[in-house]
Amino acid sequence: MSPTTDTWVKLQALAAEANSIKIAEQLNIPGRLDRLSVDLGRIYVDLSKHAVTEEILRLLLNLAEESGVLDHAREMISGAPINVSENRPVLHTGLRHPAPHLPDEFIEHVKEERAKLDSLSHRIRNGTWTGITGEPITDVINIGIGGSDLGPKMVVQALREFHTGPRVHFISNVDGAEILSLVKTLNAASTLVVVSSKTFTTAETLINAQTALAWLETELDLDKSQSRAQCIAITNNRKKAQAFGIPEQQILTFPDSIGGRYSVWSSIGFAICIALGVDNFKSFLAGGAQIDHHFLNSPPETNAPLLMALIGIWYNNFLGAQTHAVIPYCERLGLFVDHLQQLDMESNGKLSTLEGESVELETGPIVWGQTGTNGQHAFFQLLHQGTKRVPVDFIGTIHDELSKPEHHRVLLANMIAQSEALMTGQVNADPHQQYPGNRPSSTLLLDKLDPESLGMLLALYEQKVFVQGAIWSINSFDQWGVELGKQLTNKILGGAMDHDPSTSELLKKAGLSD
Repeated sequence: MSPTTDTWVKLQALAAEANSIKIAEQLNIPGRLDRLSVDLGRIYVDLSKHAVTEEILRLLLNLAEESGVLDHAREMISGAPINVSENRPVLHTGLRHPAPHLPDEFIEHVKEERAKLDSLSHRIRNGTWTGITGEPITDVINIGIGGSDLGPKMVVQALREFHTGPRVHFISNVDGAEILSLVKTLNAASTLVVVSSKTFTTAETLINAQTALAWLETELDLDKSQSRAQCIAITNNRKKAQAFGIPEQQILTFPDSIGGRYSVWSSIGFAICIALGVDNFKSFLAGGAQIDHHFLNSPPETNAPLLMALIGIWYNNFLGAQTHAVIPYCERLGLFVDHLQQLDMESNGKLSTLEGESVELETGPIVWGQTGTNGQHAFFQLLHQGTKRVPVDFIGTIHDELSKPEHHRVLLANMIAQSEALMTGQVNADPHQQYPGNRPSSTLLLDKLDPESLGMLLALYEQKVFVQGAIWSINSFDQWGVELGKQLTNKILGGAMDHDPSTSELLKKAGLSD
């Protein structure tokens, strides 16, 4: 999308007058709430508390049409190679609902791997798949990083009330204190090691895996090949996993067309199956599929991920908001923000267009946040009285069977009050107690947090990120920006000496060079 199009120029002109838009006054316009809220059945999305007028909304919808967003979405879902820098398709949606128009090879692969995942997780859960000494598995160490860690860890934590299987522990940080502290609490004979890495070359994951397997060998007096018998690999690189010593029947794979931050829907969800059971994992997938159907088939005016994305474009590209806060009023969704950070910032933190030209627009915002009500006593001061415009997403659940009614009532009251307070503000003669108001927010209300609604919530944000990437004409599905640091790490560990003066001195101080 060029900033010189007629629609873009008109939006820029309206942005210059945006400070005069009073959100509270806009809400008094008949039909406003109906036009800017979407009921998805399990999730109610309220977008009415934003500084957008009818004219702005109309132009934003024009922007989406001119960018060919929905056509681009159909290309993605059909299996076209829209990841242009790596010349491959983007098929995570096909994991949620393998449609007949997808390549036969992909559908067959998904079917075979899903059957293998189902069988293996079921056997682990019922105790027929045991550790090398014959003990049933009571604990699982899932070792990964990035998408191989954040997605399944978020789901397992969010849905802990559905846990019926072995305890699942997640290790990602290469800081050895994390894994060494964990294994001290576990019984090696009943602990399964799961190594999740798309390439099976990820340095952080492999060193953690080696430490975990060395612990098995020491504790159970095993040799290297025996420890691998108590290990399962999840990867796109079967040969590397085999070379690591993992038996063929203990290797789960997923297609190359699945990026790490979208891989929770694939065999990377193995940890979810172990903890929650296959049926709950299928419900999670079904929730994601519902959003895909809504996204592709709903009119733009009532298309939730499209509207969320366009409002984000308005703040990011026209009003200069550089950050976006996500505040779940549900403790179990604490890691949802972490996952969104990777989803959004790794997908759309780009400076090149699909054609390899420098972007002319601001791309992905900085995503941040934490659970309410903790956030209220940390950074809400800035949201209410700071000088920065920060759009906020509030996420809550109408029902919570894990909580007490009086607790949940107070929690929901806090969330809804914060969205109202941000919008209305408060006049006070004391400037220190003045609330300017007119601060924007969205509210997403789940009927309750379960596998289906969580799948819907995650897919909703995935499609939002997709829309924004399409409008910015960037590739949301590569991540070359993470590679340089890895290369320089290997260079340092290899003993290379050609560094700048600052880096050289830091290496000396840290004991990494002479």
